[in-house]
Amino acid sequence: MSKKVIWITGASSGIGEATAYQYAKEGWHLILSARNEAALNQVKLACLNPEHCYVLPLDLAEQSTFREKTAEAIAAFGQIDAILHNGGISQRSLIRETSLEIDRKIMEVNFFGTVALTKELLPHFIQRQSGQFGVISSLVGKFGSPFRSSYAASKHALHGFFESLREEHYRDNIAVTMLCPGFIKTNVSKNALTADGTPLNEMDKAQENGMSAEDCAKEIYTALKAKKLEAYIGGKEKMGIYLKRFVPTLFTRILRKSEVR
Repeated sequence: MSKKVIWITGASSGIGEATAYQYAKEGWHLILSARNEAALNQVKLACLNPEHCYVLPLDLAEQSTFREKTAEAIAAFGQIDAILHNGGISQRSLIRETSLEIDRKIMEVNFFGTVALTKELLPHFIQRQSGQFGVISSLVGKFGSPFRSSYAASKHALHGFFESLREEHYRDNIAVTMLCPGFIKTNVSKNALTADGTPLNEMDKAQENGMSAEDCAKEIYTALKAKKLEAYIGGKEKMGIYLKRFVPTLFTRILRKSEVR
């Protein structure tokens, strides 16, 4: 009964993988999900106490499987105490060049996939009168940025949904922590969709010089442990949130002069 269980989506690489190692080090049991089962098994083997890890392949675009997948996740260790919604796709394309099909794909995975999985797990948290949703948003979940229109929109939408969930279920002892990373050194920009749906296949300069995934994972663990409402993670780019809030005109000028791609 003393064990704690976290379900991590997007656990096969990047922030999800690093967070899996962090939680394993802290003694948690882990359910690892992503599309790539082989990569998940590699993460499991690299975790401290891999016998405390359960690999559960999952595609956020295949929402018809979520009821079955959630039941399997709960059965793996008999309970789930927290979920880290980390799976998703990014974007690097101009609005005028991006087809609506790509916009829909990004929203389907990042927003509707996350919402659908949440709706399947929520009854378990209500029944236990305990649970936590950790949601990987982004700094562009707080402000828009060029080349990331639908990605930013999907992250903005997650804030609206989960802030509502937090207020609806606080009496059920269900916590929600919105996590907003800035530039983290992962392959997220390499895998980002371009206007025609193909991956960018190159790393942003800002990403290359960003915070390590390992340091990001430590901040995620700390924020979730403290049950913070929101946490901003990264370097000086975090200042964008405060500039947008207090001096929006100045923020817009700075953003227009910056090299974002």
